[in-house]
Amino acid sequence: MKRRRINYSKYSSLFFAIAVLVFIAGCTVTSPVIPIINGPAGGYIFYDKGGYSDGWRFLEAAPLSTEWTEIQWGSCGNLIGGTETDIGAGQSNTTTIVIWLNSHSETGRAAQLCNDLIVDGYNDWFLPSKDELNLMYTNLKVAGVGGFTGGGYWSSSEYNADNAWYQDFGYGSQPNYYKYITIRVRAVRAF
Repeated sequence: MKRRRINYSKYSSLFFAIAVLVFIAGCTVTSPVIPIINGPAGGYIFYDKGGYSDGWRFLEAAPLSTEWTEIQWGSCGNLIGGTETDIGAGQSNTTTIVIWLNSHSETGRAAQLCNDLIVDGYNDWFLPSKDELNLMYTNLKVAGVGGFTGGGYWSSSEYNADNAWYQDFGYGSQPNYYKYITIRVRAVRAF
């Protein structure tokens, strides 16, 4: 397979701008800062783990045109269980959630919408985990890329029977929220 080389030098001003923002905010960046480039499915690559393992290296946020508003997480009052918060957990979380929702006749929920998304022939989308969603905020929203609003976005990480984790894209906080509340959803894919 032929690998495409990326000229990172043309992104040096972006690296500097992000470094300044991080310094000013006193934040600790837990992921490598990467240049913001378009992904193969037309979204934005927001994470590079440095090498291929477990079948993937990059995380790509779906294009703004695919974002949903006023969507419930689902299963309110019921603990699905088996979800994690880590980077790399979003796909398995989504599968776990979708199986539960489908078997309980719930439709149109955050994980189901991401799981069913097809963009330019790519059908491997999922609802990001709590930590993946935080990377989207840090590496895209803070840089002003991707068209994210200042509101909340669901993660695929469940907190308890009534709540799930979400990311506030206005302030960067990650509280948990009632699963029946309707907020935004943006899908992610790993490749």
